Amino acid sequence: MPPLPPIFVAGHRGMVGSAVVRALRARGHERILTRTRGELDLLDAAAVNDFFARERPKTVILCAAKVGGIHANRSFPADFMRENLGIALNVIEAARAHGVTRLLNLGSSCIYPRDAAQPLREEALLTGPLETTNEAYALAKIAALKLCAYIRQQYGLLFHSAMPTNLYGPGDNYHPENSHVIPGLLRRLHEAKVSGADSVTIWGTGTPRREFLHADDLAEALLYLLEAEDPPDVVNIGAGKDIPIRELADLIAETVGFQGQIHTDPSMPDGTPRKCLDISKITALGWRPRIPLKAGLEKTYADFRERAKP
Repeated sequence: MPPLPPIFVAGHRGMVGSAVVRALRARGHERILTRTRGELDLLDAAAVNDFFARERPKTVILCAAKVGGIHANRSFPADFMRENLGIALNVIEAARAHGVTRLLNLGSSCIYPRDAAQPLREEALLTGPLETTNEAYALAKIAALKLCAYIRQQYGLLFHSAMPTNLYGPGDNYHPENSHVIPGLLRRLHEAKVSGADSVTIWGTGTPRREFLHADDLAEALLYLLEAEDPPDVVNIGAGKDIPIRELADLIAETVGFQGQIHTDPSMPDGTPRKCLDISKITALGWRPRIPLKAGLEKTYADFRERAKP
């Protein structure tokens, strides 16, 4: 890989951003710009503009976002839309105005219509209604990727977007209510094991299928995209296969050593019935996911236990 120009990783302390920084450093890249939220509030347009005017990065990977699971998205839709729109607009516009020649924006597979044909192709975007449980977040992400595409069209700058599937890995959010499915289940099943509980109940029917990608695999894919001379405006990144939530729960129970019963609660929402990405565009560039789900869960559980230490 040829040396990269100065690069700003927005959101470097999150699960994805920290994986990107690890991947860059592993390749010997030292010219990495990072800022914590306390150092640079990405919702403050003036502060973001000043940062770009002063530091002049040439490459940006926009990983920063307000994220959460079904419960958080249903409870705080205005927050999810407002903050994600604000982050995207401030960073993308400041990058355009201050000489950034390449920006890679991170989206989400929830941008695709709820009932789009599986596996989800990039061309399915805006062809039908979104899943209502995370519509606000999805709309913000759609606006960001379209802004990048329009900047590329109007100004000739290589601003493009990657749409990762459901992610997990070290540095995830293990909050008991506002986390995604894997970290949430890891915590609940671990706590059930520790307390000696006989059973755990999970939301929904357990039948929806989801695809999961380790954050370190995503980071490698992003570096592949940065090497591409003429990438598409939008590229899916995923594992290429999915698993029912009920089977995922069993696999996590095995990982943490929980031996009780797992029950489902059909009165709670399932979300999208199935979500698996067509990853043919990114694999055509030579990238393949390398971390099997079981091995990835073991690494993530080790991270959770380390963070849970008093």
